[in-house]
Amino acid sequence: MSTLLEARNLSRGFGHVRALDGADFDVDAGEVVGLIGDNGAGKSTLIKALSGNLDLDDGEILFEGTPVHLSSPRRAEELGIEVVYQDLALAPHLNPVQNVFLGREIPHRGILGHLGFMDEKEMRRRASESFADIGATVRSLSSPVGAMSGGQRQGIAIARAIAWAKKVLILDEPTAALGVVQTKNVLDSIKRVRDSGIAVVFISHSMPHVLEVCDRIQVLRLGKRVATYPARDTSVETLVGAMTGALDAKEGAA
Repeated sequence: MSTLLEARNLSRGFGHVRALDGADFDVDAGEVVGLIGDNGAGKSTLIKALSGNLDLDDGEILFEGTPVHLSSPRRAEELGIEVVYQDLALAPHLNPVQNVFLGREIPHRGILGHLGFMDEKEMRRRASESFADIGATVRSLSSPVGAMSGGQRQGIAIARAIAWAKKVLILDEPTAALGVVQTKNVLDSIKRVRDSGIAVVFISHSMPHVLEVCDRIQVLRLGKRVATYPARDTSVETLVGAMTGALDAKEGAA
């Protein structure tokens, strides 16, 4: 495996609060890295920086070994980075198919495409396949997502990100609104995405889920990475101790 996305010494303040204080992070191609930390540890700020949603005060982001300026979410998408945020970022007035293809619509072939018509049949087919791949329960492909349950919206957002991720998939609490069966489907999908060579960043407060699906786990506390553990050789108690500072976790433990 090779390091695909790396953050070095990232810093970002909001007034007198240092959300990131020299934070480091790395994920390799074809692995799942868990990113954990207590509330306020800096996870959301780090993810926003890695996805082009936040400017930094200091530090460097490297993609495939080359420094990059992630000036916008579009720039991150161009590199193949896709994100599912906790708020899902869906357009509530659009249906599931339209949400999956928002900004990436498939034009009709021939003259209809030149006239601005979209190939709705093909988009519907591909969206249905994406939902089926993760076992998402989407009861209607024509209803606005704003009228759907939290679990359905979560499945749509995850399926959209998986469908478009080419290099890195970032999932922020992807199982939070899901039932037991849907959660298993999502965790299995994460493993399949990893096995296809894509890097996955998995943020979750569920330590059992983190240990089940991740190859490595990186711990943030007070805006810094304080420890890295191989998932197979650690435990919930160790992770919680590192998160809270109860253990004398040292950077580079893995």
